[in-house]
Amino acid sequence: MTILQAIFLGLVQGFTEFIPVSSSGHLILARHFIHMPVTGLTFDVALNIGTLAALVIYFHKDIWILSKAIFTKQKESKLAWLLVVATIPAVIAGVLLEKSAETAFRSPRLVAINLIIVAIIMLCAERYYHLRVKKPTKLDDVSNKQAIGMGIAQAAALIPGVSRSGSTISVGLFLGMDRVAAMRFSFLLGIPIMFGGIGKKLLEPGFAAQFHSEQAQYIAGILAAFVSGMIAIRFLLSYLSKHSLSIFAYYRIALSVVVLIALALQ
Repeated sequence: MTILQAIFLGLVQGFTEFIPVSSSGHLILARHFIHMPVTGLTFDVALNIGTLAALVIYFHKDIWILSKAIFTKQKESKLAWLLVVATIPAVIAGVLLEKSAETAFRSPRLVAINLIIVAIIMLCAERYYHLRVKKPTKLDDVSNKQAIGMGIAQAAALIPGVSRSGSTISVGLFLGMDRVAAMRFSFLLGIPIMFGGIGKKLLEPGFAAQFHSEQAQYIAGILAAFVSGMIAIRFLLSYLSKHSLSIFAYYRIALSVVVLIALALQ
């Protein structure tokens, strides 16, 4: 893998990690159609260092307040503990499906199918939100049911093509959450899972050797993911405060159709 390829994958990861179009799915499709080397999940997880850094820096004030609220009784304590509880489904799914995530789930055809399925869910969620939700729930008023629902949705995002933000925000809308509140909860919910996934991969014996063999590529990819991730977070928070998820759903459908046609012609 060249440095330019690493930067390209880093940009793909950063822009698509937070925008609801599936970063893992885009990385799989990019490698397949551009014939880039496949390194399992090792490099992909390394790229998460960049996107995680973007999340932590952007939400550092929220993280500090919520971290203190876990150990001391404050008005944010309920939200902090709901985030902890909502993390559990993804941890369980990660343990049970880790091998499949590295092998069976990394099929371009499966990614394309998942892109369409979740796009339809996103459109239905927006329709339901528009017609049925009269008083959306703000972030400070998230209920146990809403938090657990979003936690389960995050677990499904382990499958490439689903998208963590797409699945969690959609479930949040179905459960009556304000769109921006659902988005912020989704981003905060992703932080501990990303920490755990990165930490686990860093402790694996082969990671250090692979990192040292392509050190420049890894660093370039991580930096690209960080910069593009910061841009994506700012963009999505601004965009969804005034617009719906629909444009991303239509993009997913269009991309899926193109991918399925391309695969059929190969």
